[in-house]
Amino acid sequence: MFRIASLSKGFAATLAAQLVREGALHWDMAAVDQLPVLGMPREAPLGHLTVRDILSHRIGIQSYNYLDRALEADQPYPLLAARLGEAPMRCPPGECYAYQNIAFSLIGDLSFAVTGEFFPISVHKRILLPLAMRDTSYGLDALRSSPSWARPHVRRGRNWQPVEPKENYYRVPPAAGVNASANDLGIWLLAQLGHRPGTLPPALLAEIHTPLIETPDQIGRSGWRAARLRSAHYALGWRVFDYSGERVIYHAGAVQGYRAALALLPSRDVGIALLWHSEHSAPNALIATTLDRALGLDQFDWREPPEPPPQTHTAAR
Repeated sequence: MFRIASLSKGFAATLAAQLVREGALHWDMAAVDQLPVLGMPREAPLGHLTVRDILSHRIGIQSYNYLDRALEADQPYPLLAARLGEAPMRCPPGECYAYQNIAFSLIGDLSFAVTGEFFPISVHKRILLPLAMRDTSYGLDALRSSPSWARPHVRRGRNWQPVEPKENYYRVPPAAGVNASANDLGIWLLAQLGHRPGTLPPALLAEIHTPLIETPDQIGRSGWRAARLRSAHYALGWRVFDYSGERVIYHAGAVQGYRAALALLPSRDVGIALLWHSEHSAPNALIATTLDRALGLDQFDWREPPEPPPQTHTAAR
């Protein structure tokens, strides 16, 4: 069992899409109508924040990861959610991108408001049980009670040392609360690639994988991104990259002592999930290495920080 951090956002978006299909939620409904905890009228800056805006990080808040430091300082999520109305705004909701964890987790409150079930219970009943993802869970207690779980490691001097997993980001389960095994993420890859249509039908997957807002900050952050990405967008709980002319559905995750990354290449029916229990950056390169192999692109050791190869836009068929 590993913590998968922000890969959790894909589960939140999938649940929301199921609730939309049932008519319990609507993509363009105003969150304030269901969440009195926000304590703001419709004319407030976040008064017209929609379900779609929450899941695509189009909140309008000026800074990325607003109030994350307060969460890391053990301030309770409900108090932080109530402070969102104080956030400095860069644009009206729906018009600009800034990655969030606290605001994204409002989807859990919305789910509770329309179902009467706590968010992890809804995910378990509607996604994990039908997909037979028996190892996947939410929360620190569930991680520790697993018969086999990966201890987080941080660098101390020249060595990697185990530390105790922290509770704070488990307090925002839609954004970062999931634990999963490699086996279960294999099932998740199959489902997100369309092989479990009884639970995740094609129309639902098309909805959550459709790009909604540009995220140019994702290009150039590493060698493979600079060389391979033509464009980058955020959809609903997922990133969407143009990777040398091919659509890639992607997300990465990071909390103390754990890293995770997941990529889908729908045109080739390929999915990749990486989990590791340290903060080393090198394993990230395996995503690009695997995509390159699947697409027949020139191979390159993406772990190397020096000059990346020239931009390549054509994939061998």
